[in-house]
Amino acid sequence: MAQAAAVAKPPAPPRRRRASATPRRLPYLLIAPAGLLMLGFIAYPVISVFYYSLQEYNPTKPWRNGYAGFDNFVHIFTEDPQFWGTLVFSAKWVFVEVGLQLLFGLALALIVNQTFVGRAIGRALVFSPWAVSGVLTSAIWVLLYNSQTGVSRYLADLGIGSYGTSWLSDTSTVFSAAVVADLWRGVPFFAILILADLQSVSKDLYEAAEVDGASRFQQFWNITLPHLKDAIILSTLLRAVWEFNNVDLLYTLTGGGPAGETTTLPLYIANTSIDAHDFGYASALTTVAFVILLFCSIVYLRLSKFGGENK
Repeated sequence: MAQAAAVAKPPAPPRRRRASATPRRLPYLLIAPAGLLMLGFIAYPVISVFYYSLQEYNPTKPWRNGYAGFDNFVHIFTEDPQFWGTLVFSAKWVFVEVGLQLLFGLALALIVNQTFVGRAIGRALVFSPWAVSGVLTSAIWVLLYNSQTGVSRYLADLGIGSYGTSWLSDTSTVFSAAVVADLWRGVPFFAILILADLQSVSKDLYEAAEVDGASRFQQFWNITLPHLKDAIILSTLLRAVWEFNNVDLLYTLTGGGPAGETTTLPLYIANTSIDAHDFGYASALTTVAFVILLFCSIVYLRLSKFGGENK
């Protein structure tokens, strides 16, 4: 009877096989090693800076090392006049550099976006300075600004200026000289990003605007600029952060001089940590700079409405 009942029992419906989660997790498993390495190389320095900002840490004076609380931050805002001077100069440096680089980069992108003979060579020449490292750029301009063998000597031969003029040691010319040197390398960055975005603008828009009688300026203002909005916002934000943290070029060109005229906040931090060995105070300065950059970046993105629809 039991065997008959077992035979008569209808077969159970096939069970649905549970989809394996391994294929879905495979991409994350593959990038996990690189992600962990990046987290280690980024998170550890950041946490260390926050930790040492609350410490009095100077390897040359170990008897003074220990927990300092917020004393470093109090000293920054109340007793360190050099902090405010370097912060003001950093803002000036970023504003001038980013503004001029955007202006010249946009102009170069519009030029090399046109069709002309030798356009490929022209683009390569425009973009080549961006491939040069910051240290090598500084070395090139140090030679160009050399009072004995640089540009000033050849200008003096032509009757312009006088022999022995050093633009990097004169407080009236050092800022302009440093700006020109950094423009040479920074302009291609904007030209590359803006040109890449210009390639995606539909030519039908310009043809329709020409049919409607729009001038070149009207086409640029109403078609080109709105299309480039997000590219300009992103490139200016990235470049502003990089220019704020610019140390190699100014350190090699001027060392922050003359008389501290070209000392930015990051350069002041570098001098405090490397030359004075005051790593605790330098970490506090770094933390303040991080907060300033974070706040300014958030405000800039909110005010510019990055990623929003163009009206």
